[in-house]
Amino acid sequence: MTDETIEIEIDGKSLSAQPGQMLIEVADANDIRIPRFCYHKKLTVAANCRMCLVEVEKSPKPLPACATPVAPGMVVQTHSAKALDAQKSVMEFLLINHPLDCPICDQGGQCELQDVAMGYGKDVSRYTERKRVVADKDIGPLIATEMTRCIHCTRCVRFGEEVAGLRELGATGRGEFTEIGTYISHSIKSELSGNVIDLCPVGALTAKPSRFTSRPWELEQMPTIAPHDCVGSNMYLHTRRQEVMRAAPRENEALNETWLSDRDRFSYEGIHSKERLLTPRIKRNGKWVDVDWQTALNVAKIGLEKIIASHTAEKVGALISPSATTEEMYLLQKLLRSLDCHNVDHRLRQADFSGQGLAPNFYGTPIRFKELSTLDSILLVGSHLQYEQPIVNLKVRKASLAGGKVMALNPIDYDFNYPLHAKVIAKPFDMLNNLIAIAKVLAQGSSQGLPGTVAAANVEVNDNIRAIAAQLKASNSSALILGAIAFNHPQFNAMYELAELISDMSGSQLVCLPEGANSAGAWLAGAIPHREAVSLDIKKPGLDAKRMMEAKLKAYITFGIEPELDCANPSIVKRALDEADFNVVVTAFSSDSIDAFADVQLPLATFAETSGSYVNAEGGWQTFKGTVKPKGEARPGWKILRVLGNLFDVEGFAYTTSIEVQHELRKQLETLQIKNRQERRFNMDTPHIEGLQRISTWPIYRGDSLVRHAESLQQTTTNDPAAVAMNSKLAAELYLKDGGEAVVKQQYSEVRLPVRIDERVPDGCAYIPGGYSETAALGECFGKIDIERS
Repeated sequence: MTDETIEIEIDGKSLSAQPGQMLIEVADANDIRIPRFCYHKKLTVAANCRMCLVEVEKSPKPLPACATPVAPGMVVQTHSAKALDAQKSVMEFLLINHPLDCPICDQGGQCELQDVAMGYGKDVSRYTERKRVVADKDIGPLIATEMTRCIHCTRCVRFGEEVAGLRELGATGRGEFTEIGTYISHSIKSELSGNVIDLCPVGALTAKPSRFTSRPWELEQMPTIAPHDCVGSNMYLHTRRQEVMRAAPRENEALNETWLSDRDRFSYEGIHSKERLLTPRIKRNGKWVDVDWQTALNVAKIGLEKIIASHTAEKVGALISPSATTEEMYLLQKLLRSLDCHNVDHRLRQADFSGQGLAPNFYGTPIRFKELSTLDSILLVGSHLQYEQPIVNLKVRKASLAGGKVMALNPIDYDFNYPLHAKVIAKPFDMLNNLIAIAKVLAQGSSQGLPGTVAAANVEVNDNIRAIAAQLKASNSSALILGAIAFNHPQFNAMYELAELISDMSGSQLVCLPEGANSAGAWLAGAIPHREAVSLDIKKPGLDAKRMMEAKLKAYITFGIEPELDCANPSIVKRALDEADFNVVVTAFSSDSIDAFADVQLPLATFAETSGSYVNAEGGWQTFKGTVKPKGEARPGWKILRVLGNLFDVEGFAYTTSIEVQHELRKQLETLQIKNRQERRFNMDTPHIEGLQRISTWPIYRGDSLVRHAESLQQTTTNDPAAVAMNSKLAAELYLKDGGEAVVKQQYSEVRLPVRIDERVPDGCAYIPGGYSETAALGECFGKIDIERS
């Protein structure tokens, strides 16, 4: 945008415009409505629907407002007789083949075609010939198709190509025989596919999970915040009679713009899961009994008091979901610390806690998410960004489309929706050495020396390492992005220190993207064992999540998690919980595994049923209200903890709203001492792993309990299946074939899994996803494994 402006006139109004702007943009900015179907402000101009034809002075025929740039002195009429005649003619043509099925169409009542037809259509059609009919396509469990309704605006096609970076939909045929569909019949795989539902101006593409369940005029639109990643996408939940019917994006240009990931859009289905825990339960004589809240809370209180009296409070531990609200995290740690217990943690999948005492206030980003799209260079370190943080990945894709160079250091050769300038694919325990190599290349010809342990490391430098270092050094604006793989890596602290060193040497920003919706809030609220709220260090820290399970404490509190599916080492977690004397489980979902180890189950409200706040990786607080009443006897987590606090006679638990809890914490945060940069120790020791190495991540729709219980998301082909994936070379060495069965052994456990050939997995490694009951018997996410033919 420039400061230069030109003057034009639209409908008799004198307006200022930027050179190069299209007429429709100027009209929209000045609340002058021009009908349109193919135009969308986030997509390129197609100008194929012709609905936005307007009269331009000195032009012999009407011009499309979406494709006509402004010119000095231009005079435009949007509602003249000439313009209206053109618009009504286009409307008539669009309706020629459109079916008259508005009463049974899910789009009815919110349909752009309906709205425009009311203003520009005729009450009687002059077309008497037979209408064309288009066969519907099955493009997966998320999007329903009625392609006879399609008006060929191509918004869905352009979205896939320009925004999602995966052109799965396209146009075949010509004229009235044009059809929108997939080239080869298959399910849509994009993690952003649901956005075509919002883009479609008619009822051709609608949400399959909510199909035929409600009418738009029956729904209330309630604002909320997405509960799955560290962006905090803004969204609406559409509710009817205290039931969530569907979700839609809420525009926030700084965060999610107008888009929403499928994970955020369709996870609401988990709210209605048959596995929802709807009443408090206690285990009596080995059997589960439904009880009232007072009884359940008293049993929880008495059980914990007995453990504390017999073994001290240090034998109690609490694990909380990184997607719990800030208020829930604050109250849980406040309750435990009032009992003289510091064993509380939200870092369920982290394996290395060696540097936690030197960590910043929270792991996040020093720049705004929207600034990522303006960078020259971006290095992804241990991140499958497209599936970990879909909205952040959109910003990185924007940078790539603008000429920025994206590079990656990963244990798997992931497919991204943008080209990689350079990439290093390494075994998990070789990733640290590759970071050292990048630092060494950056140090060449630099006055900044390397720390002794880094300089002394004997590492190999290849052409890809040199290309990454050269690109970072040559960039005017660059960033390193640490993703979930890096955070869950057994050498996370060393990788973080090296990433900081590399960012300092190259002038880059270090962006950390931890898992969960509220990791930043957890750090600030004190849901960590070594710091209280407001980052106050504790002289005698409690146990982190890993050590809590290894220590086999006498009692555990789990909050909003399914331990065997959410933790880094599910085999140790199961053993610790099974052997504990008393377990209190605060959960939205029940399962056989929870039934086996729990002593008390307290039904927890989901994000849609509670009020609270999330703090995103930028450090931005976003508060939301409950949109529907909790199902059954479920209660918001902050209320459950408030009552427990009162039962334990803890002072300061007389809250009446979650806002009061938030205000108490934010008042304390006024005294927060900023700890931005981590002091570095540079422990570069790398364990030598003989044999095969396991690589493990949580697939996009297995990452937390809500998405795991969203039925439609589990039916997609986007999830990595519960299988052992390896390249064809390793499969041949082990006499395995694609689709066969293998026995996988890790530590003291073994499981049988299907074999999947995946050439993206490096030699000497096998990929086994977490978040599945089929793989929960295995150990740590990274480490030695043995595989043999079944």
